[in-house]
Amino acid sequence: MKLGIVGLPNVGKSTLFNSLTKAGAESANYPFCTIDPNVGVVAVPDERIKLLGDLYNTKKVTPATIEFVDIAGLVKGASKGEGLGNQFLANIREVDAIVHVVRCFEDTNVVHVDGSVDPVRDIETINLELIFADIEVLERRIAKQGRAANNDKKIAKEVEFLKKVIKHLEDGNLAIGFSCSDEDEEAWLSSYNLLTAKPVIFAANVSEDDLADDGASNEHVKKVREFAKANNSEVFVICAQIEQEIAELDDDEKAMFLEDLGLKESGLDKLIAASYRILNLMSFLTAGEDECRAWTIKIGTKAPQAAGKIHTDFERGFIKAEVVNYKNLLECGSLAAAREKGLVGMEGKDYVVKDGDVILFRFNV
Repeated sequence: MKLGIVGLPNVGKSTLFNSLTKAGAESANYPFCTIDPNVGVVAVPDERIKLLGDLYNTKKVTPATIEFVDIAGLVKGASKGEGLGNQFLANIREVDAIVHVVRCFEDTNVVHVDGSVDPVRDIETINLELIFADIEVLERRIAKQGRAANNDKKIAKEVEFLKKVIKHLEDGNLAIGFSCSDEDEEAWLSSYNLLTAKPVIFAANVSEDDLADDGASNEHVKKVREFAKANNSEVFVICAQIEQEIAELDDDEKAMFLEDLGLKESGLDKLIAASYRILNLMSFLTAGEDECRAWTIKIGTKAPQAAGKIHTDFERGFIKAEVVNYKNLLECGSLAAAREKGLVGMEGKDYVVKDGDVILFRFNV
C-alpha cells in the first residue's frame, strides 16, 4: 500500500511525514528504508503476528507495510508551474490513496500562505490543482484519439466519454464522484489513473489541547468532517508536533505518553486504520518456525488470489487452503491441537479469506 501525503506549506505535512517514518524506523521489526529523501516504509502494527511468533518461537516476524510518499511542490498555481510545478505529478500518480494534511490550529508564529486558517479553502485549493492536472491528461488523450475516432466506433465512444469527464471536472467535481454508465467507461476511467479519482484521507492537524476530545470542540475540524462526509472521505485528528515527540520514544514510553495525554492510539495508528477502511483492505496471516507474517489483501479476496500474494506459483498450482482463526490457534497452542478440535477448515477455490485467518496453502506446480 502506498499513501501520498499532500498539503499546503506550513500545515504540518513534512513534520507528519518525518514523524511517521521515524516511528517506522524505531518501533518496528521491519527495517525502515529510505527509497529517496521523500519516501519511507512503515510497518503496520499487528499484535497478532507477535503472538503467533511467540507461539511458534519463530525466527522472523514480518508485518505488513505502508509506503509513505511526501509529495512536495503542490501549491496554489502548481499546475501552471508555481512552486515545484508539476514535479509532484509523477509521485502522486502512483499512490493508492492521498493523505491530505489540513491545518486546524491557530498559531501566530506559523504563517499561513493565504493569511488565515481555513481548512476547507485549503482543501479546495489543492483539489483545484489536481483537477487542472487531470484535465490536462484527458485533453492529451483526446488529442491522441481524436483522428482515429472517425473510423472506429469504440474510439469515438471513448472520446465522447473523455469530454463528459472533462465537463464533470470543469464544474469543480472530482473524478471519484463520476458515475460510469457501463463496463467500458469504468475500464477507461481506471486506465487514466486520475489524481482526483483516488480516495482521500484528511489529517486534521490540531494543537495538543484539541487532541483529548478528538477535535470535537474545534470548529475547523468540524468543517473538515462535514466536507469529508459529503465527499466519502475519511478524517482523523492528529497533532503533528506530538507525533514528532512520540516518534522518539520506545513502545513502553509511547504507551505511557499516550495515556498521559488521554489518548488510546497514536496518529500513525489512526492513519493506518483509516487507510485500511478507505481502501477496503484487511490482513491474513501465515505462521511457522521460519516466519510469521501479515499479508494485506482486499476484503472479498478468494483463497487462490490470497495465495498469489505470497507467490504466483501458489495461485497457479492452488489445491487447498488449510485455515484457522488466529485466536483459535493461540488458544489451542498448536495447529495439530486445533485440527483435533475441528477448528481447522480445508477450503477450496471459492473460499473468501477473512481478516485474521491463519492459512497454510497446499499447491502443486
